[in-house]
Amino acid sequence: MLIDQTELIQQTPVCGGLRQETLRLILSQSEEQEVPAGEFFFREGDAGDCLYVIRSGTAIVQRTWQGKAIVLARVQPGDCFGEMSLIDLQRRFAGVKAETDCSVIRVPYTALMKLCQVDMEQYAMVMMNLGREVSRRLRIAGERLFRYQQELGQQWFDEELVFDA
Repeated sequence: MLIDQTELIQQTPVCGGLRQETLRLILSQSEEQEVPAGEFFFREGDAGDCLYVIRSGTAIVQRTWQGKAIVLARVQPGDCFGEMSLIDLQRRFAGVKAETDCSVIRVPYTALMKLCQVDMEQYAMVMMNLGREVSRRLRIAGERLFRYQQELGQQWFDEELVFDA
């Protein structure tokens, strides 16, 4: 079942607290896409210029290691993905592949830049929401790492992650 664009995007965590006119602006700059099962939205290492909101279907987030796909997450209707590249302006950390036929809303970076020009307060709200979503996912990843280290009965420390407090 397809969910109305405005209703869907309003329920998406990254759009929490946004006014109706802001949602309309973002949607006017966005586009609907249909992605068949097995097709990639983007691949690990691609340039990131948008985020996606799933209207219907499911997709898997995956990274490749030693030539094999490692599934990191499954996203479903109402979820968004691709937001990391809009925050840090880096290449895609992972690939996302349609697990089933998907209908999505593609929100380009340019829509957020347009919002920034029109309403800085609402733009700041979107960026705060994006930060919260990334933080939520980081907490999940941290918990998985913690459990994995417990199962192995060992600890390791990646020197790349050293930071000064």
